[in-house]
Amino acid sequence: MKIDPDGLDYKGLHDLMMSCISPRPIALISTISVNGIFNVAPYSCVSPVSNQPPLVGVSIGTYRNGQKKDTLINVCSSREFVINVVHEGMAEAMNKASRDWPIDIDEFNETGLTAGKADFVKSPLVEESPINMECRLMQILDVGDETRHTDFVIGKVLCVHVKDEFLKGGKILIHKLNAIGRMGGEYYCRAANIFEMKRPYMLR
Repeated sequence: MKIDPDGLDYKGLHDLMMSCISPRPIALISTISVNGIFNVAPYSCVSPVSNQPPLVGVSIGTYRNGQKKDTLINVCSSREFVINVVHEGMAEAMNKASRDWPIDIDEFNETGLTAGKADFVKSPLVEESPINMECRLMQILDVGDETRHTDFVIGKVLCVHVKDEFLKGGKILIHKLNAIGRMGGEYYCRAANIFEMKRPYMLR
């Protein structure tokens, strides 16, 4: 079977893309509003962009009516955000954070997550996360039409917080993170069954 993307509506395209590209890492993006209210929301379209400089990106779509999400509004006003890795023990809280809370609600209070103080940004860290990445906004790429579009937010990593129990010899113990990933629809996966495979040596 061959699927023509041009023949699908927005939901059909969304479901197709999110099912084809999986699993995707889930991050809780924490931000702060102009009124100092904390926001935290899960996003599964998060990826490294560059190592030097250290850049990360996250895709943030609009609501069905074209309205911008609170995360994007806060990023645009504060020009900062924090990426927080989600492990399996945080799954329920992460799911609660996906609710469309009003912008004047502190979502840390609603989800039971703990807001921690960052070193370089005013946006909070998620204390339950094994890894937090403080980011300063570098660029926003706007794609799509007027009603349903996506903003690809690129941030420069200012500081990475890693809990001591997930570090050894300066390296992150990947197998201990118990990170979870997003599949298509409402399906998730556990990054528990990890295997190692040495890459062929190539002289560059």
